[in-house]
Amino acid sequence: MSEYKRRIADYLLQEKLDGVGAVLIEGPKWCGKTTTAAQHAKSIVYLDDTEGTDWLQLASVNPKAVLDGAVPRLIDEWQNAPRLWDAVRMQVDRRGMEGQFILTGSAVPPDDAMVMHSGTGRFSWLMMRPMSLWESGESNGGVSLRRLFDRPDEIFATSELTLEDIAYLICRGGWPRATMQKRRVALGRAFDYYDAVVKRDISRVDGIRRDTERAKRIMRSYARHQGSQASINAIAADISAGDGSGIDEKTINSYLAALRKIFVIEDMAAWNPNLRSKTAIRTSDTRYFIDPSIATASLGLGPDDLLNDLNTLGLLFETMCVRDLRVFSEALGGGVYHYRDKSGLECDTVVHLRNGDYGLVEIKLGGQEHIEAGATSLKTLAAKIDTSRMKVPSFLMVLTAVGMFAYRREDGVYVVPVGTLKD
Repeated sequence: MSEYKRRIADYLLQEKLDGVGAVLIEGPKWCGKTTTAAQHAKSIVYLDDTEGTDWLQLASVNPKAVLDGAVPRLIDEWQNAPRLWDAVRMQVDRRGMEGQFILTGSAVPPDDAMVMHSGTGRFSWLMMRPMSLWESGESNGGVSLRRLFDRPDEIFATSELTLEDIAYLICRGGWPRATMQKRRVALGRAFDYYDAVVKRDISRVDGIRRDTERAKRIMRSYARHQGSQASINAIAADISAGDGSGIDEKTINSYLAALRKIFVIEDMAAWNPNLRSKTAIRTSDTRYFIDPSIATASLGLGPDDLLNDLNTLGLLFETMCVRDLRVFSEALGGGVYHYRDKSGLECDTVVHLRNGDYGLVEIKLGGQEHIEAGATSLKTLAAKIDTSRMKVPSFLMVLTAVGMFAYRREDGVYVVPVGTLKD
């Protein structure tokens, strides 16, 4: 269990340390923030350490003393002592050197008032998510997302992942420790994570006591609505229909806000391209957990359940692909968005880079009929984009769960099994 699997975040973190005085790594618990940060740190402070030095107490009376040590100095779970933020900023200013501190946080500080300065110019931010299939070793990396932006005339890679493999990987999730455990044990990690969220973390994040059973019902409903633009009212109706109890919109929003603060939820914003027509674009966020295994744990499902319900399997496969595309786009300096308009045309994901380049991606389980439908949807959207006002799409891709080969079709659409994709 001591093996360390190299992460895309390793390269991003080192790049950021070379340019600024401090880097803040955020993301859900168990996604590997501390382990990755420790690979780059020369000294470490664990603020949640209950056996060694009482760093938390020291941070409350003398924050500067916590910062003395070999650099880069890692401050783990910094949000437990938010006064350290301004102390780090001041030390960065005084020393005038890059790569001084790494802060990790699995939650947003409960009291933002204790942070006086934004950190602009001193801090850089890095979002870490559970592992992509490329990082955990299930993808062979035969197709590079980065290379697709160069519009290659042909691509080729082979994938050996089966639908059974995909169902397992959805339920296991990208939790680093689980990727190194035996199948039965690994599947339990997502349920452990889910239990920790509903029993403790959802209340500890801001000190507001929340009901465990109500948290379970809300997360179960959110799992059912993965990849949709379900309204809060729709979620409330779903919960009421499921157990007959009423719950108001304000309460649901409170629970969802807490889940966002601990990085359990990561919804997707809408993409707003310049279109040739005046088609109205739906701008509501799309609902996603940060990892598909949170959805399966919320629903109490395992791999066999997904194989017996291909509709649910397809929805949660989309959540897994969104996770991976987000990890990869972070390395490319971009973001991932969705497109839906009032006419019913949609695109599951749009990978949009800072330089204006973008690629359109449809996510399908596989099969020629579904691939054809995905390609048609992509070409229809591409034809509606006003390329006199924005760039032509760099690529159109159908990302599949299964399929032996990655290839470029005659119409230019790439068909890529997820087991071949990397950043």
